Amino acid sequence: MDLKLDDFLFDLPEGRIAKHPPKERADSKLLCYHKGDITHHEFKNIEALIPDESLLVFNDTKVIPARIIMHKESGARIEIFLLEPVLPSKVHEEVMNAMESCSWKCMIGNAKKWKIDTSLQIPSLHLEATRTGNDEVAFRWKSKLTFSELLSEIGKIPLPPYIDREVEEADQVRYQTVYSKMKGAVAAPTAGLHFTEEIIDRIREKGVQTDYLTLHVSAGTFQPIKSESIADHPMHNEQIWISKSNIQNLINAKKVIAVGTTSMRTLESLYWFGVKLLSGQTEFFVEKGDPYSFQAVDRSDALEAVLNHMNKIGQEKIGGQTEIFIYPGYKFQICSGLVTNYHLPGSTLILLVASFIGKDWRRVYQTALQNNYRFLSYGDSSLLLP
Repeated sequence: MDLKLDDFLFDLPEGRIAKHPPKERADSKLLCYHKGDITHHEFKNIEALIPDESLLVFNDTKVIPARIIMHKESGARIEIFLLEPVLPSKVHEEVMNAMESCSWKCMIGNAKKWKIDTSLQIPSLHLEATRTGNDEVAFRWKSKLTFSELLSEIGKIPLPPYIDREVEEADQVRYQTVYSKMKGAVAAPTAGLHFTEEIIDRIREKGVQTDYLTLHVSAGTFQPIKSESIADHPMHNEQIWISKSNIQNLINAKKVIAVGTTSMRTLESLYWFGVKLLSGQTEFFVEKGDPYSFQAVDRSDALEAVLNHMNKIGQEKIGGQTEIFIYPGYKFQICSGLVTNYHLPGSTLILLVASFIGKDWRRVYQTALQNNYRFLSYGDSSLLLP
């Protein structure tokens, strides 16, 4: 199937993009798509719409203040945007706890003014940043701060490019989910921004089980598709973490509802990792084309394969990388429901939604536009139950 980008475009007026969060987290609209029927609700009542005996899976990644502004002695402004850790480890948690030094792959704004092998300083924090390559920066500091504590002093929350304004005090709290825990994302898993502790408690009281895994959202999530043929798009790579209890809960679940496209990508990647294990490949790296080149197996067999592998290597938690690319033609192996916001035209996330609910994605989006739903990160929500 040769999919064309033009088939996934629609007109999104600038005024429909939410530039600020609602006054309260749960003060958003909720569109429910259930087997072709569309109904309108308030997000604070979402527990009434979640099917009984479901497992609701959240992404507990925490957004780091990944935008660092530094200046040369000449006054030239250099922006360093942290993308992924390099040293002393590629594991976010370890690098965030690093003392004295670490290195990151970065996007560098005004890069032509900052030569490789030269340094920038913030004297008050005894911090030196050295550009060691085209897209790599080494940080060294003389204090007892961890890199995470240092970042809280010098970094800014990286709002998405379509929220075209400066970061405000409220964003420090509202651009995080209430359950965010594992530091490492440079963008929020925005479907989770609507949830409050009270809503999650009501969902549990209903008998719906909840679980948490981790995908550190990368800047690649905003990367537009530029290739005319969808399959040619170079998919971004993201770090994921799964526990044995996650897998056991999935094996026991009758229905799995992903909170956000990041949770969905993680769950589906976990399945394909199991398939690769059964074919003799032990590296936890799901490439973008794997779902379209490996033979599918029974879901429980794939999950059991991951569980057996973790038992064999003696780990309760396992980390990997995924660049899974979900577009129409993909057959979902784990997820039967999705909570998600409204996405950019022609984006990989629109393709994911279109693969999940078919051509009705356009009807859902047209209905949302006609009913004044707010779009993108700080916008309204949908519950998709095909």
